[in-house]
Amino acid sequence: MKKTIPLIVGNWKCNPVTEPQAAALVTTIVKTHKKAEAPYVVIAPTALHSAAVGRKLTSSPIMLAAQNVSSFAVGAHTGEQSAAQLKDGGVSVVIIGHSERRAAGETDAEVLAKLQAALAGKLIPIVCIGEKKRDTNGNFFTEVETQIRSFATELTPAQLKKVVIAYEPIWAIGTGETATADDVKEMQLFIESTLTKIHDRPTAQSVRLLYGGSVKPHNAAELHRVGGMGGFLVGGASLKAADFSAICKAVI
Repeated sequence: MKKTIPLIVGNWKCNPVTEPQAAALVTTIVKTHKKAEAPYVVIAPTALHSAAVGRKLTSSPIMLAAQNVSSFAVGAHTGEQSAAQLKDGGVSVVIIGHSERRAAGETDAEVLAKLQAALAGKLIPIVCIGEKKRDTNGNFFTEVETQIRSFATELTPAQLKKVVIAYEPIWAIGTGETATADDVKEMQLFIESTLTKIHDRPTAQSVRLLYGGSVKPHNAAELHRVGGMGGFLVGGASLKAADFSAICKAVI
């Protein structure tokens, strides 16, 4: 994917309830997005609905994503889905380390292991980072830097260039609160600075950054224009085809 073209990812989380509902939602989204590069679009349904959604994407430029991946390649690991299995099922992108999974106990070490498995399996990994709360002293930058260093220091520049980083302030996910466009821009610059310190500036600037956290049709254009990120990781709004389409159009 060309970094100059925005990337919009719809993370459906544990929605919708039935397969027909998932198929109907993706069918509507497909009808509103037919161009391959305006912007790139990815849909991440539940694992149970992945095959049904994938069938609807067969002749579409929209890519199929998974919401998680196993760190194991194969073996006796009940409930796990390996990178190779996901790829065999038509998945090309995977979300790793989402705050909701971190809140359930996923550690930085586990995020790194899953990231390495995704890269080995030739999937495009989207690694999620973000602070739990924002304080006036800027301590949240340390929290974000720790998350970045936990995986970026373990990758070569060539590997890091294949990673997408999604900045999602936890306090803004599903709360209706949103980081301001200036806040997003500040974090974009901070992430690039941190990656530059770890590797070098060309590598840092080659990494695509996304913003996620109560992105809606009414704020998407400003967040994209001012925030400087390379697209969005969209939660709730991706479950409404009209809203998701409006967000995609806002970055053109």
